Amino acid sequence: MSSIILLFLCLIVGVLLRRVPAFPSTSPVVLNQFIIHISLPALALYAIPEVELDSTVLLPVGVAWICFGAATAFFYTLGRIYGWSKKLIGCLILTAGLGNTSFVGFPIIEALYGKQGLQIAILVDLPGTFVVVSTLGIALAAYFSKGQPDFKAIGLKILTFPPFLVFVIAFAMNVANLHFSDDLKDVFNRLGSTVTPLALVSVGMQLRIERKSKHWRFLAIGLAFQLILAPLLIYVLYALVLGMRGPVVQVSILEAGMAPMITASIVAISYGLKPRLASMMVGFGIPLSFITLAVWYLLVQGL
Repeated sequence: MSSIILLFLCLIVGVLLRRVPAFPSTSPVVLNQFIIHISLPALALYAIPEVELDSTVLLPVGVAWICFGAATAFFYTLGRIYGWSKKLIGCLILTAGLGNTSFVGFPIIEALYGKQGLQIAILVDLPGTFVVVSTLGIALAAYFSKGQPDFKAIGLKILTFPPFLVFVIAFAMNVANLHFSDDLKDVFNRLGSTVTPLALVSVGMQLRIERKSKHWRFLAIGLAFQLILAPLLIYVLYALVLGMRGPVVQVSILEAGMAPMITASIVAISYGLKPRLASMMVGFGIPLSFITLAVWYLLVQGL
């Protein structure tokens, strides 16, 4: 219960801090950089070497790839049928095809499933969501903005992203059956635990709601896919088709239904893909996701 209270409290604190002059508008950027360079790498070093590798690892890793592929097919088809602009299609694919599996996902999953669930969530995020947004996401954004993807830049961005780089090291340690001492694991655990409060304060400081907008219909379609259809797809594939059960499947379904990814919306905005709609997807998606995730959590308890 304390984790749930912490989740909402930090989100509210972030919203309130926007009104405090001592916190400049760039504060979320600083918080995000600390999370990216310190908190997430520490979390990877703490959790990944201890994960038991088996065939079920492929399930959480595959969540982002499956959902992004489904979003691409879904919104591209709708766009062709209804004559949507390329920028609108690209915006919806990016913001509805990738969930906030770390900044919002980690604290929620940790609150519901503890450290075991957090280890699964890390597998959904680092080799899944992050790699997708850094490769297919950037390439898609460049295509729909009439640009050309720079594959060299994409590769460099992946290789120099601290959490992904540390994930590779931690994964290699797991394969080699190498482990840190208890003292080091305690240090990594404490640093990694800063993800929850800092991420949610950052999210709260970035929440923006555009009341006067012509994008309400597209917002509804985008959020319906991200919060309902994406987790439904993972539920059908993993639970019904494959017949899998247990925490891995439950966490995978919940992570598929997280609010739109902030990083993906930033990519959409930077490439000029309907910036206002991209901001609205995040601003409305995060609070709404708490409701839909509660419903999904109740539905997956029987798995």
